[in-house]
Parts: sequence; structure tokens; C-alpha cells
Amino acid sequence: MRSILKWCCWGLLVVLGWGLSPAVGQEKIEPKRVGLWNGKASLGDGQVQEAEVWITVHRPSQANGTAVVICPGGGYGGLVTGAEGHGIAKWLNGHGATGVVLEYRLPAGRHQVPLLDAQRAIRTVRANAKEWDVDPAKIGIIGFSAGGHLASTAATHFDDGDSKAADPIDRLSCRPDFAILIYPVITMDSTTHSGSRANLMGKDPSPKLIELYSNEKQVTAKTPPTFLAHAKDDRAVVSANSQMFYDALQAHKVPSKYLELPSGGHGLNGYKGPMWDAWQEQSLAWLAEQKLLPPVTTTAK
Repeated sequence: MRSILKWCCWGLLVVLGWGLSPAVGQEKIEPKRVGLWNGKASLGDGQVQEAEVWITVHRPSQANGTAVVICPGGGYGGLVTGAEGHGIAKWLNGHGATGVVLEYRLPAGRHQVPLLDAQRAIRTVRANAKEWDVDPAKIGIIGFSAGGHLASTAATHFDDGDSKAADPIDRLSCRPDFAILIYPVITMDSTTHSGSRANLMGKDPSPKLIELYSNEKQVTAKTPPTFLAHAKDDRAVVSANSQMFYDALQAHKVPSKYLELPSGGHGLNGYKGPMWDAWQEQSLAWLAEQKLLPPVTTTAK
């Protein structure tokens, strides 16, 4: 009973976006909202729109250098910025990592804009690494559902930056150093989440576009280490998405782990309980194995 109460309480804290309080004597750092594009958001190919995209930077009281750009889900038609955004940032803060919540643009068929925002977010964190107590070689990305598709797209579509760019942020790499994908949309073929696909690419995308965003087909040996978690009984986004991506990672010898959960459905029982706890605990342990986080310490019960 006590363990059940513990899970329920923690799940409620995550949904409400509450984090762990800093230890006595440690100063709490207030979240900071930062614009990515200076009011002129890229549309690709040199085109821009009069718009801004925001990240919210949640810094821990005692940073260990790791930072994670967070891509909330929402089917590319909305953003679940509570449980899959600010709540995740607070959880990361509790383990010494900086959480950066990305409010990416909803595509409405403009397939390129979410990726441009994710790439810009990663570059921006690198550009501010010293100020935000971040190691520029330990900047990862995490995504949920359609946000997981965006995170996997960022992990398979990246560049080293343009050394001749006028904007110093554009000179930096947008490759994430690791990825965490939780019940992600991965493919754009017949097993995809149809709503996410239509919102991203429109109702009648070309075969070339479908292949471009079927990220299991875009994995290479340069894809960063990746942790995946997915429930077997997820009917909204079937677990075959994660399995295909994991198989591609393994084929290219990319360090990776796939946690197939026995139950929980999409959203893992509303972001609480043993299935939700399992991916969090195991992802932290995996990050420690990859030397991207300090070893996880547990206290006796």
C-alpha cells in the first residue's frame, strides 16, 4: 500500500509540473524563457516568418553538466507541455540535469518547421553552455509520442553547423549527444499514427517525404546513443515504432536500449505508476552507463 501511495503521489507531482525542492542552503534558480529566432523563425531555404519560438530553461540548483531538450507530444496538433514538458524538466532537475522545454511550432503540413526549431534549440543550448552550467558534449533530446518523432528526427537529421554563418548560433552542431524516446511515433508508413502524419506532412505526402521522416530508415552509425520505452498495449502509437528504430540502431552498432513495458497504454497510465516509474529509473541508469549522468544512488527503504 505504501508503495502504491508513493507512485500515485509522484505521478500527481509530475502531472502538476512540481519538482523537487532544493536542499537546504541551495539557491533555487527560476526557470528562464528564451526566444530562439529573434522574432524571425526559419522556414528553411532562407525563408522566414514573423514568429517566435520559445524554450523554457529549468536549471538545477547543483548542475552536473547534462542538459536535455524536451519535446512534448500532442500529435503535431498540440503540445502537452505539462506532464511531458515542465514536469519532465523538474524531474531532470532532481537528478542534476538541465531541462529545456521546447514549444516547437505546429507544422500544419509544413513538415520542416518542427525540426528547424529542435535543431535551433540544441544549437542555442550549446551557445549558452557556459552561462547555463552545461557541458556542450552532454546535450541530449527527449520526446514523447509525436514529440518522440521530432526527437528521433533530430537524432537522425543533423549537421555540424556552418562555420561561415553570420549568426554564431548557426556555427554550432545540432547533433544531440543522446536521445530518449518514450512511446514515440517513428515511422511514417502504414503503421504510423495517422493524425501525426497528416499534421506533419499533409493528407497526401509523397513517397520521398514519407521515407525522409520514417526515421527507422534514417539511422546511421553517427546516430547518437538512444533509450526507448514503449508499452506493448499502446493502441494509439503501436510499439512496433520503437522496435523498428531499436533494430536499426542495433544494426548500426549504436549504443541503445529498448524497454518494452508490459502495460500502460499510450501515456503510461496517465504519467504515473510503475510503468512510468520504470522508464524513468531505467533511463537514468542507462545514461549513467553511457557516462552522460553520474551513477544513480539509491537510499535504503
